[in-house]
Amino acid sequence: MFFGFKKEKEVIGLVIKHVDAVEKCLKTGVKMLEVYLSGNIKEAKILARDVRSTESQADLIRHEIRNKLYSGAYLPRIREDIYKLVESIDKVANAGEACCDFFSNQRPSIPEELKPQFVAISRESLGIITHLKLAVLCYLKGECKSDVVREHAKEVGMQESVVDKNEWDLTKAIFISSLDHSHKIHLKQCLNTIAEVSDRAEDAADQLELVSLKTMV
Repeated sequence: MFFGFKKEKEVIGLVIKHVDAVEKCLKTGVKMLEVYLSGNIKEAKILARDVRSTESQADLIRHEIRNKLYSGAYLPRIREDIYKLVESIDKVANAGEACCDFFSNQRPSIPEELKPQFVAISRESLGIITHLKLAVLCYLKGECKSDVVREHAKEVGMQESVVDKNEWDLTKAIFISSLDHSHKIHLKQCLNTIAEVSDRAEDAADQLELVSLKTMV
């Protein structure tokens, strides 16, 4: 995808900047969850604040993109789709922030025997940003054909499926354990916040495919 107009180029630069901020948010989020699960609550709280700060930066960039689009960047028929793409990517950062806030504020008590599974699913779910960013950059820079963009988007969906499988396994492990029921419910809520990140990433990949179909040849 390439448009030779100044406003379009400015929007592309801002969307890349936005994706970079979302990536930083989720990578910091993974570190926060790992540190929390290692028992270092103090450091985890600091990292959670970093996640919130980066997510706020992503929001500011999103608003700037919206203003550029309102000022006339892109043809009207795809302007809304471009903004919906940015919004969907921003929701990935929102989910990452919500996940870290859950751990920071509610302090779930994770049994030692379940920690490796929680670490693994955290890395898979928040790590999905790597495939999503690759797909978005492939599209924005105009270096890929539409079928290549769709292939990268498909990788996002495949990783989301891995997260779903891990979520199923960990849910079973939680509920067959000897923990009391309220503890099980809290752990399941905790797990839901982690998996939500990959769900939102899959939504963003779907939106990217829609935009790509409308704008790429």
